[in-house]
Amino acid sequence: MDEDLSGMTREQLQDEVKKLRQAIREHRNCSGHDLCWHHPALWGLLPEKTDPLPVVPEWPEFLRGCIRYRQSLDEQVPDAPRSSEPYEE
Repeated sequence: MDEDLSGMTREQLQDEVKKLRQAIREHRNCSGHDLCWHHPALWGLLPEKTDPLPVVPEWPEFLRGCIRYRQSLDEQVPDAPRSSEPYEE
C-alpha cells in the first residue's frame, strides 16, 4: 500500500511529511461547528485514489452519535471554552 515511499528521496519524504503534518494540523485545529464535517480533502492526500462513499447512519442513530461525541468532549476536555454561536451555512 505504501510502496511509493521506498522510491522517494530524503527530500521528497521530508516534503511529504510536511504536507501531511500541515493537513493534520488543519484538521486538529477545527473547532466549533467545523468539528462535525466530512473531510475528503484530508483523505485525498493519500496516494491511493479512491473515493469511497461513507455509510451514513439514519437520522436517529446519527444524532445519538453526535450527542455521544459532544459528551465525550465534556469528559476529555472539560475545561475547553464553550460557545453558543449558532450554525450558519
